[in-house]
Amino acid sequence: MMMIIPFHCPRLPFGLLLLTVLLSSLLTIPTVEARIRRYKWEVKYEYKSQDCYMKLVITINGQTPGPSIIAQQGDTIIVELKNSLLTENVAVHWHGIRQIGTPWSDGTEGVTQCPIFPGETHTYKYVVDKPGTYLYHAHYGMQRAAGLYGSIRVSVPDGVAEPFSYDYDRSIILNDWYHKSTYEQAAGLSSKPFVWVGEPESLLIQGRGRYNCSLLSSSSLEAGLCNATNPECSPYVLTVVPGKTYRLRISSLTSLSALNFEIEGHNMTVVESDGNYVEPFVIKNLNIYSGETYSVLVKADQNPSRNYWAAVNVISRQPQTATGLAIFNYYPNHPRRSPTTIPPTGPLWNNSDYRLAQSLAIKARQGYVEPPPQTSDRVITLINTQNQIDGYKKWAINNVSFTLPETPYLIALKENWTHAFDQSSPPDNYNSANYDIYSIPKNPNTTSTNAIYRLKFNSTVDIILQNGNTMNPNNSETHPWHLHGHDFWVLGYGKGKFDSVNDPKKYNLVNPIMKNTVPLHTYGWTALRFRADNPGVWAFHCHIEPHFFMGMGTVFEEGVERVGKLPTSIMGCGETKSLIKP
Repeated sequence: MMMIIPFHCPRLPFGLLLLTVLLSSLLTIPTVEARIRRYKWEVKYEYKSQDCYMKLVITINGQTPGPSIIAQQGDTIIVELKNSLLTENVAVHWHGIRQIGTPWSDGTEGVTQCPIFPGETHTYKYVVDKPGTYLYHAHYGMQRAAGLYGSIRVSVPDGVAEPFSYDYDRSIILNDWYHKSTYEQAAGLSSKPFVWVGEPESLLIQGRGRYNCSLLSSSSLEAGLCNATNPECSPYVLTVVPGKTYRLRISSLTSLSALNFEIEGHNMTVVESDGNYVEPFVIKNLNIYSGETYSVLVKADQNPSRNYWAAVNVISRQPQTATGLAIFNYYPNHPRRSPTTIPPTGPLWNNSDYRLAQSLAIKARQGYVEPPPQTSDRVITLINTQNQIDGYKKWAINNVSFTLPETPYLIALKENWTHAFDQSSPPDNYNSANYDIYSIPKNPNTTSTNAIYRLKFNSTVDIILQNGNTMNPNNSETHPWHLHGHDFWVLGYGKGKFDSVNDPKKYNLVNPIMKNTVPLHTYGWTALRFRADNPGVWAFHCHIEPHFFMGMGTVFEEGVERVGKLPTSIMGCGETKSLIKP
């Protein structure tokens, strides 16, 4: 089993240190055989009232959020998933799991597999190779926003200690919630004239929120669509024992919103993010972007005679959604006793300096995260652009809007089907020296492509994400970017336009945090570095559902010739039908 070991010491060469610690670990830590953890899931639509408003949602075994996956580092996860959606395909992505040796289990429709057709059962099998806080969610169309998501919690092996202590471990997923179906949202995004999805109706904490039913028409209320007394939408309750310390694994799977999380009257110590240990720092509230995960330590050290609010608020966009609330319940107080205080409202939604400062504060915990290569072999600059194609509004990178092919890339590349997608290479740079990030794009039109970036295996790649203005004046949006199949080093953030000469001199090459999802702040840049050392085909995209749907993404291929024989279970669409024996 893979052991957790320090990665840095100033006195010994890295290779000698690694060997020394490995030998020491083998002598002192008992060997534990990895387990196989099996799950049997059925995905289907059910009527639910997550925020008191009844609508169709996608559930797993009747639940949303779905069942949590609880495992230890090195365990094998086997999920037998039956698609009972009747008229819809489905695919499930295991967000943050690197899928080393199993790229076909990444769960990305059009990239690593054909979707699971209605009535079919598909088995995902993979190893959770490192401890931490992860997620799973739908990766077909915009189904994630319909409720198909859940948490993955991977603990360290027996006999291995984490660099912090706590008494209890809890997982909490934050989400935004729309009353319109994902089909209605997608139809608007694909229409001319363009119809934006708008702001969410509610914010959910662990699948629960509360919409103000009085905002609905009397006919809707008479039809029973909204019921504030429905127990399904009673606030999520986190019960704590006075004096104990809680590890809260806070995750965000919002469709659109950036969020700020706060527990009234309590400090939080950030200790882990996206499966990597953070140099601890104390905050009052946590900015979290879609696809990110954090572990924070919270001590129940306040007046135990009352309960407290846990609250989420929208940031980075002008809020039009009410605060999402849960109850931080001190035992033995009644768990349904609402606090009498005013809920926290969070920081100013447009305080970009505050958000940037918190991103910059996240550093790798000394001795637990591998230091980055000091140089890179290739630099790819990706500028977010908002454009149009024949009057249809699109998101693009480097003036190219991404589309998925009918035949998944992984299969097409293994079979050498060069006709299955565009074989040209997307641009590594899009006139970045002259691009004006503060004005409406000078070129209002874009092109679409399903071309991908081909990376030299084991090379080191830098990605410079550059934000700019949308097609609306004085408007730049926050974009959380997620890379499949990898963790990357976050070398730096900055305001304004990236300076390719001077900004790399400011990179953090000493203790940058490794993550799989990172925010690109308004009118700013984010610099990432990763090794292209995981054979496969990996999506890289904005984690905002409508933005990816509108084309803000791309795909990296690396070492696909090293990928083993593909299972026929991922086939059945496009050209792959020819590979399935009758």
